[in-house]
Amino acid sequence: MWAETFPIIPSLRCLAIGPFGGYILRVPASRMLSFGPQENFWEMGDTGPCGPCTEIHYDLAGGVGAPQLVELWNLVFMQHNREKDGSLQPLPQRHVDTGMGLERLLAVLQGRRSTYDTDLFSPLLNAIHQGCGAPPYSGRVGAADEGHTDTAYRVVADHIRTLSICIADGVSPGMSGAPGCWGLIWALNPSRLVLRRLLRRAVRFSTELLRAPPGFLGSLVPVVVETLGGAYPELQRNSAQIASLVSEDEAAFLASLQQGRRIIERTVRRLGPSDVFPAEVAWSLSLSGNLGLPLDLVKLMLEEKGVQLDSAGLERLAQEEAQHRAQQAEPVQEQGLRLDIHALGALQRQGVPPTDDSPKYNYSLRPSGGYEFGTCEAQVLQLYTEDGTAVASVGEGQRCGLLLDKTNFYAEQGGQASDRGYLVRVGLQDVLFPVARAQVCGGFILHEVAAPECLKVGDQVQLHVDEAWRLSCMEKHTAVHLLNWALRQALGPGTEQRGSHLNPEWLRFDVATQAPLTPEQLRAVEGTVQKAVGQDEAVYMEEVALARTAHVPGLRSLDEVYPDPVRVVSVGVPVAQALNPASQAALQTSVELCCGTHLLRTGAIGDLVIIGERQLAKGTTRLLAITGEQAQQAREVGESLAQEVEAAAARLSQGSRDVVEAQRLSKEMGRLIDAVDTAVMPQWQRRELQPTLKALRRRANTAVRKLEMGQAAQKTQELLQQHSEGPLIVDTVYAESLSVLVKVVRQLCKQVPSTSVLLLSPQPLGQVLCACQVAQSATPAFTAEAWALAVCSHMGGKAWGSRVVAQGTGSTADLDAALSTARAYALNKL
Repeated sequence: MWAETFPIIPSLRCLAIGPFGGYILRVPASRMLSFGPQENFWEMGDTGPCGPCTEIHYDLAGGVGAPQLVELWNLVFMQHNREKDGSLQPLPQRHVDTGMGLERLLAVLQGRRSTYDTDLFSPLLNAIHQGCGAPPYSGRVGAADEGHTDTAYRVVADHIRTLSICIADGVSPGMSGAPGCWGLIWALNPSRLVLRRLLRRAVRFSTELLRAPPGFLGSLVPVVVETLGGAYPELQRNSAQIASLVSEDEAAFLASLQQGRRIIERTVRRLGPSDVFPAEVAWSLSLSGNLGLPLDLVKLMLEEKGVQLDSAGLERLAQEEAQHRAQQAEPVQEQGLRLDIHALGALQRQGVPPTDDSPKYNYSLRPSGGYEFGTCEAQVLQLYTEDGTAVASVGEGQRCGLLLDKTNFYAEQGGQASDRGYLVRVGLQDVLFPVARAQVCGGFILHEVAAPECLKVGDQVQLHVDEAWRLSCMEKHTAVHLLNWALRQALGPGTEQRGSHLNPEWLRFDVATQAPLTPEQLRAVEGTVQKAVGQDEAVYMEEVALARTAHVPGLRSLDEVYPDPVRVVSVGVPVAQALNPASQAALQTSVELCCGTHLLRTGAIGDLVIIGERQLAKGTTRLLAITGEQAQQAREVGESLAQEVEAAAARLSQGSRDVVEAQRLSKEMGRLIDAVDTAVMPQWQRRELQPTLKALRRRANTAVRKLEMGQAAQKTQELLQQHSEGPLIVDTVYAESLSVLVKVVRQLCKQVPSTSVLLLSPQPLGQVLCACQVAQSATPAFTAEAWALAVCSHMGGKAWGSRVVAQGTGSTADLDAALSTARAYALNKL
């Protein structure tokens, strides 16, 4: 193809010879450059497939002036596998992995110096110019781009393309978990967070550098659809939804950005000449749900003002957050701020009514499918210091407990994690008071708050929950109800819940079982949940008199005291119908008594995968599950591992006559066992693969032993022919592994019991293997361990073993000297 397209490529800079489909590229030898393994070698990580690579670079300047090189194509010759010890082993199957940049190729074909000058980008750049009124795009870069206008053009054009394609593929720029989620969520769900950052970066560049009007990004979506819709038909099918989601998130971030900028400017004005920007303020900007400014954006905004951030303080806060998240893996009762019996008695004597937390249920679905959470205005009724002392006010930097007349924060109960977010004083919107958690204390909701400024009793405040955090908890809580229902379907109607806990990252469910769940049962449970999710059923919630729930067949409730009236959550069936004893509706779907916050439709769960299972005690099984995109990616991991196991089984069935290949296959089985044991994947699939892999490893190890014994027998006969009978055999022999070398030594000593044997086996890169065995008739002072240690120490290595048999390793280029050391030591002892 290359030879047909470019008979002669005068600007082609770098090539290496490789299999290009039979075509010969006419490239001057002077332009074929080798840079050695440091540059011309591709690896995917510390271990795994790798190999030398050929990079094809093209000079977009066409040989005029200074070269403008761009890597056009990279071909990786996959022929090695990097082992854990750093060594390279040949792959059983080899191929060429190629990757070419479409936009870069187009720049070459169209004679452009930049991909942004091609007709893939020019319509977008023209639309940006028309939509924001900035000077036309001129392609300037670096110092020549004064004001960074052209940089902003490129950022906006690139990001809106990425956003449109990803949203069309079903990945939205929202958060499936809270900002800063711990390692599990990042490993499973990085794409949503990355998209969110891309959109917010595009918004900032378009509004601040291009002076674009609100809604500008959404107006660019039709241009992306027109440009790429032919290749990506899903863009055309979902263009309206893409534009709506982009515009919706753009508007939300603009409001957050403006508020964040005001907070930063107000804080900067209060700083002294040598003061650093407080880490607590930066952290609150990044963690609060409605703002959610990425920390790197906060740092950039401060750099533009010439202000330094308190990096040490920020690192300390990040470590505290990481420790807090780690503790949630097995939740324990946190020792946060509490109201003791004396504080509760004082509130009752003062006639303070319990906190009205009904606003926590004030949320609705937008037409686009996203959720809208209402704010809540409240009055400060009481403040408490960390030791529980009631005070009239708190000052800057204090951590305190806050009691309000009402709240929209969900306080931890019923297994659902507490909300977090922030509050502002009414009339002073530029100072955020982060709320770390909310707890129920005797009917009162106590908010744990960090006060950046003074706060006093009587202040009017406005509360904002962290929307991403809350939404993820809602997804998990509705999923818990569906999981409970699915378990009853799979295990029988008498199945009882023993407890549950959920946070934005995962859900945990304890269920009474007579025996561990089988893989078939686990898979059936997931299937039942998936069906309810796929049907996007409505979730009905209603408060009813507790007496109405007493005799409803199939109604699920835990063994605990419920309030009166009680909240009923019903999936797919209105509450009134579910509570009608004659309808039997509660036997056909999930109906439970619950005070938690739930989705309004099940479709937002996306998927549910049970990723862990263990027995807590006899008769109680604990399940760990994830939802949404994390669950979908866990399924992909499971499917990928299943295919690897199938391929390994096929290679094992083919057999091998080579010890090295058999050993590599045995190691591969061990690696797969470790991967399946630790991967985030469906538990039913893990349980199915584990016995299969163990059986495959046994077969692989048996094959290795047979090949090693055969090889050892052959080498034993060769050595016996070379050495006449005597008290000592010291020699070199090539062996693929230490295991084979030990077998050769053992077989030699078995055939000539009166002979002591030490063999060295040179390996690549100068390493030498050593194995020895001492005859039973040798003197007590002559031990194999000491013999091997003397020889391996001479080679700068180590040895281990017993009085009779030992082995070791070392490195030397002078094998004769090592053999002389071995003979001299033995003869001295015999």
